[in-house]
Amino acid sequence: MKPSHEFNRRQALAGAASVAITTIVPRHVLGQGQQPPSERLNVAGVGLGGMGSGDVRRVGEDANIVAICDPDRRALDRNAQFHSKAKHYADFRKMLETQKDIDAVMVAAPDHNHAVVSMMAIKLGKHVFCQKPLTHSVYEARALGQAAKEAGVATQMGNQGQASEEARLLCELIWAGAIGAVREVHAGSNRYPAISPRGIARPKDTPPVPPELDWDLWLGPAPARPYHACYHPFQWRGWWDFGTGVLGDIGCHQLSAVFKALKLGHPTSVEASSSNHQCPPEIAEETAPLSSITRWEFPAEGDRAAVSVTWWDGGLKPPRPAKLEPDRKFGEGDWLMIVGDQGTMIGHRLIPDAKAQEFGKPAQVLERSPGHYKEWIIACKGGAPAGSNFVDHAAHLAEVVLLGNIAIRTKEKLLWDGPNLRFTNSEAANKLLNPPYREGWSL
Repeated sequence: MKPSHEFNRRQALAGAASVAITTIVPRHVLGQGQQPPSERLNVAGVGLGGMGSGDVRRVGEDANIVAICDPDRRALDRNAQFHSKAKHYADFRKMLETQKDIDAVMVAAPDHNHAVVSMMAIKLGKHVFCQKPLTHSVYEARALGQAAKEAGVATQMGNQGQASEEARLLCELIWAGAIGAVREVHAGSNRYPAISPRGIARPKDTPPVPPELDWDLWLGPAPARPYHACYHPFQWRGWWDFGTGVLGDIGCHQLSAVFKALKLGHPTSVEASSSNHQCPPEIAEETAPLSSITRWEFPAEGDRAAVSVTWWDGGLKPPRPAKLEPDRKFGEGDWLMIVGDQGTMIGHRLIPDAKAQEFGKPAQVLERSPGHYKEWIIACKGGAPAGSNFVDHAAHLAEVVLLGNIAIRTKEKLLWDGPNLRFTNSEAANKLLNPPYREGWSL
């Protein structure tokens, strides 16, 4: 892999196919990875311990699940009853190299494995559905977006809310001028209990690896460390080596519609404060914080004013808006507030409710979605790109969200040069854009 301040496009895209066919012709004419609208997709699922199990079952009505893959045999066994004809694999590389009938791959492994699985599939001309936050690092997000564009495959990130009616109403209200020029966006997640343990040091004990688990495969490109139950199953999200904390986990959900509505490009800066600021290195360098505030500044562009986007988590939230009715909750669960110079929205609704009633429903300018998963299936068969495809939306959204984690870790205000994929004022931050992979792994 190249240094983090360089983006070697040739390296990221080597071997990627670029075929776009929409006519109905036999599969053998189309070639590997291309699917005519008249046939069912052959889909493989990678990572079945959490969301992946639901993902492959959701597309099962429209596709043949021909392979399932997980380094933990317990996950394979749990899913076998739903996919009786699927072949089983521990190693996604073996699956993709040997099973030639796979048209598309769904990726729901831990964050640190998202990019390596998705990139291999893209290079082989497979369509890809990958859970949020798409990648573990900023560099990987940029690389996957470029690779998907070159390959011409159908892609979708797993931020299901982007397909909702509420996401479309949010855009249409902003475009209709319901709150005037948007100046501030505040979003956050204050779920309880916590998404995963954070603010803790690496465990010192080394319990035996469960016999059903291939720990080396689970680690993939991440740094080697002994197995522990505090990482797997499902406790990995809070650890920097494997996950992306609350911001990475939920940010791509809560900020998706805002990025579309405001057509946000590259921020000029990002800064953060967090509970990790008071923690010793053995904690701050291992896990995401218990709570954080992260802010990106976006310059004016076209007819859009400059706007700041602030993320809050762990119980932190901005002041309650004065016009919100006193009996309405604020800043609980996963939430979003958009502030314009002529009004405020909580999610997709104007506040107070009297203003929402007065303004009414905005004119419909966006097509409605057939559903997040169906969008991807349709795209795989030559239809319109899915709403959170890597090229137009998901890779950029994930890249900007993950910049926030670098600000949390460096404790600096970072100045961002988006086109050149580098910070202009911090080499320490630049090193975190593209952390090295473990020997034997690459994109």
